[in-house]
Amino acid sequence: SIIGFVSLYDVILIKKIQSKKHIISFNGKYSKNIYKKNTISKLLKILEKEKLLKDHKFEIKVSKYIPSKSGLGGGSMNAATILKYLIKKNFVNLSKKQLSLVCKSIGSDVALGLNSTFTILKSNNQIKEFKNCKKFYVLIVKPSFGCSTKEIYSGVKKFSKPRFNKPSKKMFCFDNLKKLNNSLEAISLSKFPKLKKIKRFLEKSSKMSFVRMTGSGSAIVAYFKSKKLCDDVKKKFSIKYKNCWCKVAKTI
Repeated sequence: SIIGFVSLYDVILIKKIQSKKHIISFNGKYSKNIYKKNTISKLLKILEKEKLLKDHKFEIKVSKYIPSKSGLGGGSMNAATILKYLIKKNFVNLSKKQLSLVCKSIGSDVALGLNSTFTILKSNNQIKEFKNCKKFYVLIVKPSFGCSTKEIYSGVKKFSKPRFNKPSKKMFCFDNLKKLNNSLEAISLSKFPKLKKIKRFLEKSSKMSFVRMTGSGSAIVAYFKSKKLCDDVKKKFSIKYKNCWCKVAKTI
């Protein structure tokens, strides 16, 4: 997988408290339907089970700006961000091996959030990071419905061969990314015809960009070299699809 980070985020407030248990709450438009068992509660449970939190308790408030079931990894990145904070403030002390095991116990993509930079995840689960890659703009859109990662993956009949086991910085060039594809896209587009219509609309709106589904969906991303092009397509999209979430961001 090729992973990039953009200027889109939830806001997390963390406070140490005198209590017998942690307090986790979510607010904002996209806080509905978040289960009591989530990536944050899972992280804290794992740290406590391994006696790594030293009886510290926290109140954690998350303002949700990233839609759930969008394939944008919001939940995993929240867990990674909190874990980084706990390590930085010396509430938790982990060896590299312990850190890797904690991340894997929460989710396969949590480790990717420990360093917010362009990353290639190899087929053997090794992570290769690249700094100072050329930046570009993205228009991220999402319909009112989400995609179940488990459901979409269950539709995979044949796994593609590894393509990024010799990672290089050139892989993050705009023209190279344009040649690549998301293997899960065909499954999601077939299951949800509206996603196919959204993708086609974005593709027709600008020949200077390329469009891909992110992860297992349901977010669709259009990539641009300039902010003006990105903003222009956002205006067209907002008129056509008034009920869809729509956001311009930049790679970081």
